[in-house]
Amino acid sequence: MAHKKQHLPSKTCPICGLPFSWRKKWERHWDEVRYCSEKCRKNKKQFT
Repeated sequence: MAHKKQHLPSKTCPICGLPFSWRKKWERHWDEVRYCSEKCRKNKKQFT
């Protein structure tokens, strides 16, 4: 049975400004996820 992925929560990355969606690997700590990728997380100091 296929799952429909239409209603996944999403957030906007504060570094690049692009939206990103919920991922299975973030299931337990979705509230703590702030950046869309490792690249944005590592570059956060440039934009603060």
